[in-house]
Amino acid sequence: MIEVQGLHKRYGGRVALDQLDFAVPEGEIFGFLGPNGAGKTTTIRILATLTPADGGTATIDGVRIDRQPYAVRRLIGYMPDFFGVYDRLSVVEYLDFYAGCYDVPAARRQRVTAELLELVDLADRAGDDVDSLSRGMKQRLCLARALVHEPRVLLLDEPASGLDPRACLEMQELIRELRRMGKTILISSHIVPEVEELCTWVGVIDAGRMVEIGPKAEVLDRVAGARRLRIELARADEARTEAARRLLLGWPGVLDVEERGAGLVATVDAGLQAHELLGGLVKAGMDVSAFSPVEADLSDVFLRLTERDA
Repeated sequence: MIEVQGLHKRYGGRVALDQLDFAVPEGEIFGFLGPNGAGKTTTIRILATLTPADGGTATIDGVRIDRQPYAVRRLIGYMPDFFGVYDRLSVVEYLDFYAGCYDVPAARRQRVTAELLELVDLADRAGDDVDSLSRGMKQRLCLARALVHEPRVLLLDEPASGLDPRACLEMQELIRELRRMGKTILISSHIVPEVEELCTWVGVIDAGRMVEIGPKAEVLDRVAGARRLRIELARADEARTEAARRLLLGWPGVLDVEERGAGLVATVDAGLQAHELLGGLVKAGMDVSAFSPVEADLSDVFLRLTERDA
């Protein structure tokens, strides 16, 4: 649905995008992850036809962005990271105005506006001034604005930015509902838990290049690589913890050991037998209170792929 090949963008002496390649399949929620300044917003602005690329190509549903920008705008709904609203309009007037901008026939606007307000749970605020809405409500209204012309693809730049936990959950559920309605959704974010909870595909950008991409589960398996085990000691103190760390580092198949919270996390190769390691710890007099595998998560993947910044 979205295909990007060799995308390049420079601002003065700084390279924002460096031969960026990726594709987003139809019907997926694509999490576009990266540190601040990695090139996420630049990429989205190019896809939204707002910023020209210096090189490379990008297509949405087979339509070249640089050759048919107006056709692309019919296909996409764009929600920027910093949205503007017309505070003196009512909620229904605001959506009606944007529906008119997209040439939605006057006879259909009332129905479209009512359906969208129902979708984003703002039907009871239709007559209120936009200025009276909370930040979370304004975010949902701006998402409704991006939907007035029934786009097939949504480009959402930091959609949960500045929202409280309840508003974040409401936004996530709304995005899931849009996927169920057949939309392909690209979400740009640097908030890893948000992406992990919501997205089906993941792409990690760093310094203008895509460093990893694929279905979320496959990316986790591929990047996480080695297994990890968490070990906690009863009555742990600095001396006991250091003794356990040294023993673990000397064990065949243990690749690395780090302190994590109240315990140790050992990175081990695939051939290591966990029960033998546990037995060795106990035999050495280590009072082990917890011993369990650590499931890979997207935060670990993100840190590994962008460790240059860390």
